[in-house]
Amino acid sequence: MIRTTTTIAVCALCIGVSAVQAQQAASPPAPAQVPGSQRYFPPSLKVDGQPNELRPPEKTDDKPVFPNQTRAPYRASVPVQMVTVTDKLTRPWSVAVLPDGRYLVTEKAGRLRIVGTDGAVSDPFAGVPAVQPVGQGGLLDVVLDPQFASNQRIFFTFTQVRSDTTSGIAIARATLDESSKALKDVKVIYEVQPAAPISQSAQQGSRIAIGKDGLLFVAIGDRSTRGPWLKAQDMTTAMGKILRLTADGAPAPGNPFINTAGVLPEIWSSGHRNQHGIAFDAAGQLWETEHGPQGGDELNKIDQGKNYGWPVIVRGIDYTGLAIGEGLTAKAGLEQPQYYWDPVIAPSGMVFYSGKLIPQWNGSVLISALRGQQISRLTLSDGKVIAEEPLFGNMNLRFRDVRVDSEGAVVVLTEDGKLLRIIPR
Repeated sequence: MIRTTTTIAVCALCIGVSAVQAQQAASPPAPAQVPGSQRYFPPSLKVDGQPNELRPPEKTDDKPVFPNQTRAPYRASVPVQMVTVTDKLTRPWSVAVLPDGRYLVTEKAGRLRIVGTDGAVSDPFAGVPAVQPVGQGGLLDVVLDPQFASNQRIFFTFTQVRSDTTSGIAIARATLDESSKALKDVKVIYEVQPAAPISQSAQQGSRIAIGKDGLLFVAIGDRSTRGPWLKAQDMTTAMGKILRLTADGAPAPGNPFINTAGVLPEIWSSGHRNQHGIAFDAAGQLWETEHGPQGGDELNKIDQGKNYGWPVIVRGIDYTGLAIGEGLTAKAGLEQPQYYWDPVIAPSGMVFYSGKLIPQWNGSVLISALRGQQISRLTLSDGKVIAEEPLFGNMNLRFRDVRVDSEGAVVVLTEDGKLLRIIPR
């Protein structure tokens, strides 16, 4: 049952630079750029061939190291519309599409529900472990086992209560038993150490992607709220890392540091801040999005053993307005983002589109954005971004997650409790 419909006509424009300047002149001026304040997000210009972001970067001396590393040109695709499946969820965080087309949704407070294609929302499933839902914590990502149709197994992440004053990210698996409306055989397979103070509730990361070989890639945030932000470079902890695990939570065979003394053998990559998106492209390459500080959100191509630089190199600044560390944006041995946003959009979920419903989007990466309040569609060529198309920025919604269902519709969660589908207009 379609409850509401919002349409966006995404049509090609051929407007010169003078038109861009005219639109800028007609737009209200942005408020003062006070360090640490909420930034003004102007309406999308959507001028073909021109970057959509025209505000100055937070890091005033920032310059990309290769073309289109940031502010790629706008390219329109096809008219699409967004339809509401339900608006009855409460702070949803993740959605997984079930084989029959229904949706398995986590809510941060610790509830797991199924949403029907008709918008019906189930009661919460029993058996979910207790969560610590403070700040960015709670019941977070959920993904289906590749053999879900036969074993009904899921994997999920949550902020685990460790004591009255501490918590930590945990990874669990369970059997989804619909007949009893409960999770069965719940087992925590991995606990991030050390535990962190509950007051440090930000930067938890916690996305899961499963490879074709059944191994789990899990993004763990650095749990730091202020400098010096050392955890991401500390190879004795999973904080600020991407892990590669077996379904039992053990370090996967072939991991790059499995025989390196003083390094956790489960680490796949390091130097991350707060990864809210992780996904494989059609060729099996792993990608990730992560939040920068004030400026410098990133899209990264993830390879084994690589260090992605946080906080040694960064495209943003501290919330105080000062440089982070030495203020470097590049350093030998540290990986560059394939794309970055400055000012930030706060990227959340991500998915590579593959489907018959919107064939013009095949190969694009779709990134949901919280602060940017948009779905950003990036066009890639040879692993580089060549165009960006922001979608649905006129709806004033914080988009939390994005997936693709079996029909090829794009499935989106919003922080205010909506589950939406993007389909052709």
